[in-house]
Amino acid sequence: MHSLIEFIRATYQTDEFIPLHAPTFTGNEQAYVTETIASTFVSSVGRFVNDFESKIEDFTKSPKAVATSSGTSALHTALYMAGVKCGDLVITQALTFVATCNTLYHMGAEPIFVDISKKSLGLSPSAVKAYLQEYAVIDEQGACIHIETNQIIRALMPMHTFGHPVELDELKLICQQWNLILIEDAAESLGSFYKGKHTGTVGEFGALSFNGNKIITTGGGGMLLASSIIDGERAKHITTTAKVPHPYEFYHDEAGFNYRMPNLNAALGCAQMESLPLFIKQKRALARHYQTFFESSDLRFVKEPGYAKSNYWLNAVICPDIRYRNEILKITNEAGVMTRPVWQLMHRLPMFKNAMRSSLTNSEFIESHLINLPSYPTNLESIYA
Repeated sequence: MHSLIEFIRATYQTDEFIPLHAPTFTGNEQAYVTETIASTFVSSVGRFVNDFESKIEDFTKSPKAVATSSGTSALHTALYMAGVKCGDLVITQALTFVATCNTLYHMGAEPIFVDISKKSLGLSPSAVKAYLQEYAVIDEQGACIHIETNQIIRALMPMHTFGHPVELDELKLICQQWNLILIEDAAESLGSFYKGKHTGTVGEFGALSFNGNKIITTGGGGMLLASSIIDGERAKHITTTAKVPHPYEFYHDEAGFNYRMPNLNAALGCAQMESLPLFIKQKRALARHYQTFFESSDLRFVKEPGYAKSNYWLNAVICPDIRYRNEILKITNEAGVMTRPVWQLMHRLPMFKNAMRSSLTNSEFIESHLINLPSYPTNLESIYA
């Protein structure tokens, strides 16, 4: 364990505290933010918001990207656009960050927790298929109905855990068979690709996050990715309080959200996008660096699935058992090297303790065995080119 600490300190070349992740500002961040302040257009009106959306569209090849105030608001908008209503059910994973389920809670919808795949650490197609075959039926109107509760199962919402893409083709096929809408929680996976397609662009909707700990940051913010320009334009409308354009009148044609990303945040995002290709190279190089170190270790490094190219947002290892995991967490954090366990499974939290769920064998294994390691970009890309 002490060799791990020495390895991480040598990697980052510091004896100071090493965080799990941190933003990197080496480009035009200060210049663009200063320009925004000078323009006085620091709120949701300003050139950088549209520019940031265009940059994300170009990078992800999404037909339409809509900048929002947070990743959570982007996910909420995606669910709203998908027609998720109070009383509906949405299949998702228990191994996720709480924001995934918070969006459902505040819509009055309920999660169904289904197990993950050890290959992707995200929603398992075989587990989803088995759950639906046992508990669901298609009614005369074509809706997917939960047999025991008679509630509509409206959508399927996988999360690309630590940036590793889930098996999207298989999940999309399940959605087609059961009339479900596929919504990708791609909060952690900007720069990750599934069979050449960017995460968040395979389903009907996707959501990105630009929180301070993500691969690029806007300080706070998110982005909705829509599979059609029409859906994207409507999402942009409802996230801007559904205000109908007019030179001076205030008219809103439906109940909308005040979710538009401020220009100040978007300016930061535009500068960060200029460095994104380098960040991805650096993070993939760091992952290879870790992988080489752990080849002769009791710890198993979590690698990207064979069908994917991951951004390796957070590097992770699987420990032999929970005692080993807890000892590493204790020793590394006491030494000023930040490591962390994965999130507690959602059904262990008070607000989701009564949620329906299938067997969560893989989720529980990962919860008790996985550790995240410091993962912010560092200069290794020339070594692992």
